[in-house]
Amino acid sequence: MRKTGTQFHMNAQLIDTRTDTHVWAEEYDRDLNDVFAIQSEIVHKVAEQLHAKISSAEKVAIQRPPTADLSAFDLYSRAKNLLIATTLGSDAKTNLLQAAELLSQAIARDPSFFDAYCQLAYAHDAMYFAGYDHTPARLALAEGAIQTAFRLRSDGGEAHFARALNLYWGYLDYGGALAELEIVRQTQPNDARVFEWRGTIERRQGRWEESTQDLERALNLDPRNVQIVQQLALSYEYLRRYADEERMLDHVLAIVPDDVATKAERAVVELNWHADVQPLHQVIDSIGSTNPAAMSKIADARLICALAERHTDTARDALTAFGENKPHLTTDNLPLTRLFLEGVVARMAKEAAEAQSAFTAARAEQEKTVQAQPNYGPALCVLGLIDASLGRKEEALREGRRAVELLPVEKDAINGPAMIKYLAMIGA
Repeated sequence: MRKTGTQFHMNAQLIDTRTDTHVWAEEYDRDLNDVFAIQSEIVHKVAEQLHAKISSAEKVAIQRPPTADLSAFDLYSRAKNLLIATTLGSDAKTNLLQAAELLSQAIARDPSFFDAYCQLAYAHDAMYFAGYDHTPARLALAEGAIQTAFRLRSDGGEAHFARALNLYWGYLDYGGALAELEIVRQTQPNDARVFEWRGTIERRQGRWEESTQDLERALNLDPRNVQIVQQLALSYEYLRRYADEERMLDHVLAIVPDDVATKAERAVVELNWHADVQPLHQVIDSIGSTNPAAMSKIADARLICALAERHTDTARDALTAFGENKPHLTTDNLPLTRLFLEGVVARMAKEAAEAQSAFTAARAEQEKTVQAQPNYGPALCVLGLIDASLGRKEEALREGRRAVELLPVEKDAINGPAMIKYLAMIGA
């Protein structure tokens, strides 16, 4: 596709990959306002060439443009790209906030933009689940977007999809989420995302075999979907199947060879598997010399490397790169705080006064977070780590034990064990 002013030229081809022969081809020279009509036309042409039957419901869906406002669609497309980019990078919170703002702008331009409401719910739910803003207000924003989506299109599969993620991320209601995904599967049986999200929910339930099978089924349906490959890599990391994890990350790099977050994550595998920090150090140096602007995307990996090597100056430099984002040192959903880790680095450097000052400031900040979300285990857990660092032993143990009670293993097979791990750290 080539765009010139308000005109575009599109060359569409259908190729049989078994024989590398052209089945159908056509060129279009149209006004940009015709772009959605062209998409519908191509769908009909391809279906005709493949002798596929299109149901009446599918015909309606094909003919329905996502929006009549191209500027709104541009905002929506930019937001979707940001949401896709949040998986491994250290700038997740920034991306989610920007995506939510772009989608709000798209909706302001077209209040009937169904898909934009579904994506907006995704952005708000992701902020809530990841712990960047685990407050009732954030959850209410997600649910408001979902309610509008259902009001616009009560039978829309994307609305059920958004509700499934809201039940999963907002309430850990795995049964309800799986029921919503089953509704989507009835009308979209080959939608890889159904199996992707079913697999991630089963993973939270500790149903590892079913989870892996569903994620592999999703990848089979959509082998170039980077998010699905990354989810499989994550599962293999949880299962300590490091060779398989490396294979999946290599798959990602075959699709997006310049993705710096995946390059760094690939090197982190060697650290987890063989306690070898050198590959990670080399990757970070390479990115720093060839693409310094991308260093913020690998802040987590830089911090992990610096802590492993006991390089206090590098650790401090990595911490400054986070901005409004929160550091993750592991794959559980426990965003730590910059102030707390500044205390950890100062303690590592044997700077007792600086460590005490950082931990005291971290406690004041984290106490506000806990007050805003009193029943959120991960937030209470971080407060426990801070209190342990300050020598507030009784408070720290009480907070750590309460975090385990709030998020038991039976409720969350990933973060539940993390609460126990951090309680052990508090005790130590």
